[in-house]
Amino acid sequence: MAPVSKSDTTNEDWMSTLPEELWDLPLTSLAIPGSHDAMSYCLDITSPLVRSESSTLKMLDRAFYCFTRPLIYKWANTQVRDILEQLEAGIRYFDLRIAHKQNDSSDDLYFTHVIYTQVTVVETLQAVAAWLSDHPKEIVILACSHFEGISEQRHEEFIFSLKKTFGSKLCPRNASITLRGLWSSGYQVILSYDDQAAARHKVLWNGIPYWWANKASADELIQYLEWQKEHGRPGGFFVAGLNLTAERCFIACNPQMSLQTLTKKNWDCVRRWLEEQTPGTDTSSLNIIAGDFVCLVPFCSIVITLNKKLLKQSTPQGS
Repeated sequence: MAPVSKSDTTNEDWMSTLPEELWDLPLTSLAIPGSHDAMSYCLDITSPLVRSESSTLKMLDRAFYCFTRPLIYKWANTQVRDILEQLEAGIRYFDLRIAHKQNDSSDDLYFTHVIYTQVTVVETLQAVAAWLSDHPKEIVILACSHFEGISEQRHEEFIFSLKKTFGSKLCPRNASITLRGLWSSGYQVILSYDDQAAARHKVLWNGIPYWWANKASADELIQYLEWQKEHGRPGGFFVAGLNLTAERCFIACNPQMSLQTLTKKNWDCVRRWLEEQTPGTDTSSLNIIAGDFVCLVPFCSIVITLNKKLLKQSTPQGS
């Protein structure tokens, strides 16, 4: 397994060490590093395809399993470090896609990206809660979505387990979300739940918009993100996705490549663009910035450093 970038080894307490001038800004105005498909580092290559996959892929997978599975793994795997290591590196937004396995008699839920993970949702989130207890000034945004195969009853059971796991750490919807305010209240978890079940629970936030380019090159990705910026940022939390996406034709024509090699190939271009971005309240500012293989490059450090630009904005002229 590749080591965490040296420049991302000192970010485990980055929120608590931000300058005091930033403590009263809402989190929606800060630059926050995020992990796209955060749990795909532990995909179970032997698990079934998720329900939403196309009938064509399902047919190919049944007929040519030994060929399709390594290919799926190469392109569905978006991270190489586990969730605790991502937290240590500075990630504070986690894209979590959740499902119940087909034909599974248990109540266990798993994370997904084309296939299911080896670890369950509950055991993973319990580990996150324990980490937060050891880092009382760090705030995380957990974006739960997709929920394939989850009935209304399972939603309620899962929500009950979330409340039990995080307890008083859960920040109520629409509460003050400045660092100072969250610290004084003991809130550490903003839990986005992209399902109508969220409306019945005050500790669940609505789904967070995600700018997804669906492109395989850095140039096209940047063009899409600049187009989004021209139209103005949303008022609350939102995510600018730096993750690249390869269509099946691209994958078939590039058998030696993987999502990891594609990401590394385009990183220098993406990095230059990223370093030019600014958080804040301007219509063209960014908030959460999510990427793939976030621990293989100095992604977190670059995003966190963007917050220094907010200090320049708040400094009085002539001082």
